[in-house]
Amino acid sequence: MKTDVIKLDAGKAGSIDLNDAIFGLEPRADILHRVVRYQLAKRQAGTHAVKTRSDSTYSTKKIYRQKGTGGARHGARSAPIFRGGGVYKGPVSRSHAHDLTKKFRALGLKHALSAKVGAGELVIIENAEVENGKTSALANTIKALGWTKVLLIDGAEVNANFALAARNLDGVDVLPSMGANVYDILKSNTLVLTKSAVEALEARLS
Repeated sequence: MKTDVIKLDAGKAGSIDLNDAIFGLEPRADILHRVVRYQLAKRQAGTHAVKTRSDSTYSTKKIYRQKGTGGARHGARSAPIFRGGGVYKGPVSRSHAHDLTKKFRALGLKHALSAKVGAGELVIIENAEVENGKTSALANTIKALGWTKVLLIDGAEVNANFALAARNLDGVDVLPSMGANVYDILKSNTLVLTKSAVEALEARLS
């Protein structure tokens, strides 16, 4: 698949051949859904917790005699039925992550890239380099190109000046090629890849 390459000033910079096995698949929603669920579950903190009966600070002494009170039988004030008692089957600190094979995650990334190509939301640029780290200059460039909610993926490393200029721009995310992931790709309106990013992704997913 041949695609045009542009510069940041919107000028033409030739074309590039994209691997159909990575950028030309028919996107499957079920695969994308599973990978996104895997990512979101893995990032959950899982730090919610409550005090159980054994964590409460009440005395373990029997609160009143077993028989003759006319009330229900109780052994300790820490029982869940009492105010201040332990919570029964409450949440505990745990990991929400679940397993997903490396091959399946790679397949999900291929389908996410193909989805962007199919939707016409993929842009290939020659490089992501700016002379200085001025946010205003980059903001004007992105506005002129008509990009909104953009994710830019560079090669092994992101240009330092470009990262500096982009870090305060709302709706602009920048990642190195190893940081490319299904969730961030799908939630962007425009996916921008540098030529070095295309090479790195094809090498990673081939």
